[in-house]
Amino acid sequence: MRFVAAAAALICLLGACALTGAGPQAVGFGAGGRSVPSVVGLEGCEPAWVGAWHAAAEPAPTDPALAGRTLRMIVVPQATGSQVRVRVSNAYGTTPMTLGSVSVAWSDGAAGLVPDTLRPVAFAGHPDVVVAPGTEAVSDPVSVVAQAGRPLAVSMFLPVAPDVLTRHEVALQTSYLSVPGDASLVDDGAAFDTPVGSWMVLTGVDVLAPRPVNTVVAVGDSITDGVGARAGERWPDALARRLTATGGTAAMSVLNAGISRNQLLAGDAPLTRFDRDVTGASDVVLHIGTNDIAAGRGADEIIDGLVAFARHARAAGVRVVLTTITPSATGAHGTPAARATRDAVNAWVRVHGREHADGVADFAAAVHDPRDPTRLAAAFDSGDGLHLSAAGYRALADALDPGLLTGSPCLADQSPARVLVSGP
Repeated sequence: MRFVAAAAALICLLGACALTGAGPQAVGFGAGGRSVPSVVGLEGCEPAWVGAWHAAAEPAPTDPALAGRTLRMIVVPQATGSQVRVRVSNAYGTTPMTLGSVSVAWSDGAAGLVPDTLRPVAFAGHPDVVVAPGTEAVSDPVSVVAQAGRPLAVSMFLPVAPDVLTRHEVALQTSYLSVPGDASLVDDGAAFDTPVGSWMVLTGVDVLAPRPVNTVVAVGDSITDGVGARAGERWPDALARRLTATGGTAAMSVLNAGISRNQLLAGDAPLTRFDRDVTGASDVVLHIGTNDIAAGRGADEIIDGLVAFARHARAAGVRVVLTTITPSATGAHGTPAARATRDAVNAWVRVHGREHADGVADFAAAVHDPRDPTRLAAAFDSGDGLHLSAAGYRALADALDPGLLTGSPCLADQSPARVLVSGP
């Protein structure tokens, strides 16, 4: 996740900024329209590119069915702004990945697009792009007004299936695959007859917002990824709503970099993917460790891993919050040895975490059963004894003190800041 602005990321909040008009026509989605951001405010708080949506990349085997078809990825930005850029990834590929054409538009809530909102996307002025192995590509700015909470559809034609697919498996969001052919510039959703439950190729959307808003990235495993809940119910989603409700300078962009089955000490561990998922953000919250415990890692190993991550983040100028590990009595997560390891790690976080990080959030205490702290409280259990319900994820968000985070100083200015959209 890379941002151009130094104080990069989320939201142009209502009250701090607004759009001129309520719908796509009112904000100038006419042919040839261009977006002109304008801001009145604090010095250094001019319009900036901010991270509006992010998906942590994972490798997947090639899928021949993608060749000659169009992906339509549905994402919900957390930022409002006058232009967007999209990021496409070939992070795990060993050969170049070609996108024949790309577009962005407002989603109609299914596979179709809101009329007159579709815009082609260019990369360095070209309608197609070749993404080298192990890299990503960031598009040119596109004149589409993004609104926080309103879904966007990013359509990408794949002439050839990538040899290794970069995707995010657990999207909790329905996207679509087309019948054979390039349907990237088609409003109608009829061609997109195959729903898919993962985000593929697309890993980010940035927005040109009237004022910079700092970003906090949530890094973790399936509990951060939101398994057990539905779209919009992950704890980072609940945290975003909480910061927005708090308002003022507390508001931040909350981007989700959770990966199901992720471990602190193995595989695509948080430290190994730091540059891709965290660099450019102002804050990071790390909630991880339950899978390391299930894999037999000891408390000292996990504590050393937390310290190493916190040290790296702070050296990079990123404020870091560590959390305790949520309880589980299920399978390898709930053996007597696992409970002892989790208790030891959590005791260390509570007592010593602040010596290495900028803050601590006691996630375990927020959701455990008061009669048996080794288990999730019934109301917070999704049903499998490990993952949380929507209420449980809200409890995690409520356990994080907004005062531990950097916030967004530019939102101290309450004077009007509007995204202005002119005609041709």
